[in-house]
Parts: sequence; structure tokens; C-alpha cells
Amino acid sequence: MDTNQTVPLGQINHIFPPLNYEQHPEDLELQKTQEDPASTIINVHSYEPPAKDFLVWSVFNTLYMNFCCLGFMALVFSVKARDRKVVGDLNGARSYGSTAKCLNIFALIFSLLLTILLISLMATGIMFAT
Repeated sequence: MDTNQTVPLGQINHIFPPLNYEQHPEDLELQKTQEDPASTIINVHSYEPPAKDFLVWSVFNTLYMNFCCLGFMALVFSVKARDRKVVGDLNGARSYGSTAKCLNIFALIFSLLLTILLISLMATGIMFAT
């Protein structure tokens, strides 16, 4: 055949026969997976923050800022929240923890206001006036 001649596409296989290669087992598995695509399962877990019990804050408020026993009550609810968390009742632990947090906030605010009031009364001379 002359090199200047064009060969129709149908006759190319007769001129250049396809090479016969052996396929490796990995290639056969790859072909099978391409023919039968496997489904992929993705598990999405929602993140739930752990229940807080505010135990350290409650102990601090009980020892130092126990205005009208609010610090002690916060300590009681903090212990209940910790107990619920240990048992596995996260909703109960969150509920008791939220109550303990509110009681701690109120105990802190009232104790700070009382301290500021006492300092201002002593500074103005109204308290301890002789």
C-alpha cells in the first residue's frame, strides 16, 4: 500500500489489527464496578451539645455569694443536672442545668448589687455614722 493513499475507516482494522492484551484481575473488577455501581451510604449525625450542670459556679455562689440561699438552690439543681446526665437523660439534665444557670445568674447579680450598695453607703457615710 502506498503511503500517500488514504484508507477508509472501515479498512483500518485490516491494516492495523487490534492488539490482544491480557486483562489483569484488578481491571476486570474495575469493569464490574463500573457496570454495577454500588450505592454509597452516608450517615449524618446531628451534633447535640452536652448538657452543662454549672456545678463549679454553683459551689462558688454557695460559698461566697449566697444571697437568699439562691447559691444553695443553684447547687441543688446542679447536682440534679449531673445525676440526670450520668443516668443518660439529656433533656432532664438540660432542664436542671438551665434552672441552675438562672439561679446562679440571679445570685450573682443580687450579691453584687448588695455589695455595691453596702460600699456606697459606707463611702457616703450613711452607714456607720456616729
